[in-house]
Amino acid sequence: MLKMKKACQVPLAEKLFEEYEIRENHIIANVGVDKIEDVLKHFIAMHDEPLFFILELPTNYNDETVSESGETEVYHKDVYYIDGCSQREALIILNRVGELLYNDGISAFGYGGHSSGDEIMFGEYNILTILSGNIKTYSNFFEEHNISKTDSLVTAWQTFSAETPGMCGSYSVNGETVYDIPKIFENYGMYFAERREE
Repeated sequence: MLKMKKACQVPLAEKLFEEYEIRENHIIANVGVDKIEDVLKHFIAMHDEPLFFILELPTNYNDETVSESGETEVYHKDVYYIDGCSQREALIILNRVGELLYNDGISAFGYGGHSSGDEIMFGEYNILTILSGNIKTYSNFFEEHNISKTDSLVTAWQTFSAETPGMCGSYSVNGETVYDIPKIFENYGMYFAERREE
């Protein structure tokens, strides 16, 4: 069974397993919160190149455009980066805010290689994605973490219905939330890059 993030609730959790599926240029996986740190460190160790850290946060409600009827028509996310991280610096980020990132239900984050173009992202409901121009590089990546291959991965999204909705919320550690991370790493060069439609 999949060990969920603390800030995510899935009514039909018994249908979710730690598995991965290989697609054309990416892999999608269900990864338990107890394994995500090791998976990320494995990815970082594979990339002896300048890395970037990416953080995606839901745009503050006050910054969204509201219609005349008071409804928000389109939701956005704010994207932040730290460019040119060494492997050591990438690990410092995990050491400082890892527990917060692993368990938060509203954000997504990950790393990418400036040279290779490979990326890893961990987001809502424990869904992890690896993108690569050479996805075969990762053919045995998840086996090292006892996460098995499947031809038809079932993610949390496929279990949701009007009767069984999922719930994601914010998570805090020592009074800090993911919205504090841009300030925490300001001196590391974290910057706001863009606002994207959800």
